[in-house]
Amino acid sequence: MLHLLMTPRAAGSVHRLLSTVGDALRSVLAPATLVHDEPPVTTPAPADTFTAEDMPAAEAIEAAAAEFDRAVDQARRADRGKRAARKILDRLPAGTYGSWVVTRVSSSRQTADLDEIRRIFKAHGLGPVPMKATAPSLKVKRAEAVAAIETAA
Repeated sequence: MLHLLMTPRAAGSVHRLLSTVGDALRSVLAPATLVHDEPPVTTPAPADTFTAEDMPAAEAIEAAAAEFDRAVDQARRADRGKRAARKILDRLPAGTYGSWVVTRVSSSRQTADLDEIRRIFKAHGLGPVPMKATAPSLKVKRAEAVAAIETAA
């Protein structure tokens, strides 16, 4: 029985279970410990922001923000739908199923093998692997929602 709990999959399940139980206990005994009041890290504006003369009309900005918010919501729903469908499709062998053909093809994408890069850096005494930050994420929120959150805080 102990051997079954030591497999990586079971160990992850046990860890998640213990984490959930711990969070449940903290929510009853000390709920404030579950709240993280860290403000988001803001980044400087990009170099190509609008100048005062080039600034679009407020209506155009509002329309762009509303369209961005709608598109983000659609993308989120689409991602959830893809994940749900993949739970079945990923386990199917390649073949034809009704009017659908399921195959697997190699991706042309490549990514750096950081473990191998770290090994090479360590072998040659080059120190840590240099990393750079990713591009900042654009966030758009309705002003009423932001004001309500600030009032509640």
